Formats: sequence, C-alpha cells, structure tokens
Amino acid sequence: MLTEKKLDEAYRNARIVPFDDQSKYIVFSDAHRGDNSAADEFAHNQSVFYHALSHYYANGFTYIEAGDGDELWEHKRFRHIREAHGDVYHLLSQFHEDNRLLLLYGNHNMYWRSKSAVVQDLYRFHDDYTDRETDLFPGIIVHEALRLQHEMTGQELLVVHGHQGDLTNDQLWRLSMFMFRYFWRFMHIIGFRNPSSPAKNIHKQHKIERNFLHWITKTGIPVLCGHTHRPKFPGPGDMPYVNCGCCVHPRGITGIEIVNGEISLINWRIHPDAQGLLSVSRKVIRGPLPLFRLRVPDHIWHPAGS
Repeated sequence: MLTEKKLDEAYRNARIVPFDDQSKYIVFSDAHRGDNSAADEFAHNQSVFYHALSHYYANGFTYIEAGDGDELWEHKRFRHIREAHGDVYHLLSQFHEDNRLLLLYGNHNMYWRSKSAVVQDLYRFHDDYTDRETDLFPGIIVHEALRLQHEMTGQELLVVHGHQGDLTNDQLWRLSMFMFRYFWRFMHIIGFRNPSSPAKNIHKQHKIERNFLHWITKTGIPVLCGHTHRPKFPGPGDMPYVNCGCCVHPRGITGIEIVNGEISLINWRIHPDAQGLLSVSRKVIRGPLPLFRLRVPDHIWHPAGS
C-alpha cells in the first residue's frame, strides 16, 4: 500500500527528538496562514492562536507545527503571509531563538522540503520599517517527520502531517496546488467545496485514517498527525492514532498537549462571560492519557512478518 510505503520512508528519515516526563510539547497543525484576504481561513482565529501560543511560550513548551502552517497553495509569495500575520511570526521566531520550535511541512507548504526555499524565505526577511535584513528562523530545518522518543522507556511517537500516500495531496500535489490557486480558491469564497480536500470530504477522511491504522497495526508505532482537520483521540482499547485537528475551525483551534508524561486533546476558543465580555479560554476535550497507554492493543498488533 502506498501510504505504508510513504510512512515507512518518513519514519526512516525522521528527526529523532528525545523527551522525558518533564518535557512539554504543544502540537498544532493546519493553521493555513494566508494574506488576511477573504480567502484566509486563519484570519478569524489569529487572536486565539496568538493567545494560545503566548501561553505555551510563557510556560516553557516546545512548539511542533505539524504541517500546513503556511498557505502556499493559495499564495505564491510567503512574504505576503508573513506581513499579514507579523505578530504570529515574531512569536514563532522567539520559540526558534529559544530552540523550542519544530516545523514540519505538509501538502500546502510542500515548498519547505526544498532547502533553498527555506533559506530564501524563512532564514530572514527585509524589514520595511527598519530597511534592513532581519532574522526570522535562521538555520531552521523543516522536516517531514519527527520521532519523539522517550529517553527512559524508548517509546516512540511518529509525528507527520498526514498527507503521506494521499494521491492528490502527495504525488499530485503540484497539480492540486494549481487547481486550488487558480480555481478552487475563488469557488471556496462563494461557498463551493474542493472535493480533493480531506477536510471537506468525510469519505476521504475515513480512507486516510484506515490507511494510517494499517501502518500502526503493522509497526506498533503510535502516530500523531493533522491533514484531515478532524480531531481524533483514542479511548480505552482504541488504536493509538491521534489527530490534532486544525486551527481554521469557525469556533476555535484544537491541538495536542504532551506534558508530565501525558497526552491530551485541547481546544482554545473565544467565550463570553456572564457580563458579555469576550475572553480566550482553554478546555481539555479528551485526556489526559498516560503516554505508556498509547499503544496498539495486544490482541490487534500483527507486526510485519508474523
């Protein structure tokens, strides 16, 4: 199966990130930051995202962005995105300066798998206010996958975007990008849905999830991803497939926290209080679940060759 082959390759080439029970990670995916135009789905959640990220920065978390942070299918020039959401990128640069930023590429920012593109657009930028070159993420490497590896137990968690093996968003991503940039972008504004997008197609979501579950069953390795925009968190006896959802939902953003040896699915959104004042609040949707319980049930795991 193509997805299994792609995940095998991503696993082999993944950056290994050691962690322990004192480590703190927040994982968001699918922010799809745009140029603040009518087509920018991130714009309505920018304040929520910034507030949440400020909280995690102040509390010592490492930020993992699991792909599709930048909407490079719609917008050819990254600088327009950076200019539209300058405060967010300034905060991200602070994470990077503290060595607490890990970026993955997804299908919508596949350009970042090219080192030359990363050097040109992400290392630094020209600040029009000061009229000088300014560091953004100097020296950063954008990965396809991460292997979070517990230093004591050796337990691993594979983090990918989730497009691996999805034909229209992986092998045919350039064609899909062309159609998205010059057709579906405008159709989306007036209410039509792009059928190639798993975020808008429940059948495609289920297919992607089934393919990932096959790989997890074969390898016994838990997976954390995004791509489908559909939050998933395992219950008792479920397969260890975790999806952090997205940051473009109309009612807030969802993500995954890993802290104190536990994993949780969380939501940040704007709520009115009793006086009608709006504030951003955090809610745990599922969990916390001890990481050692994030594993394939014994009666299901059938490793390759068995």
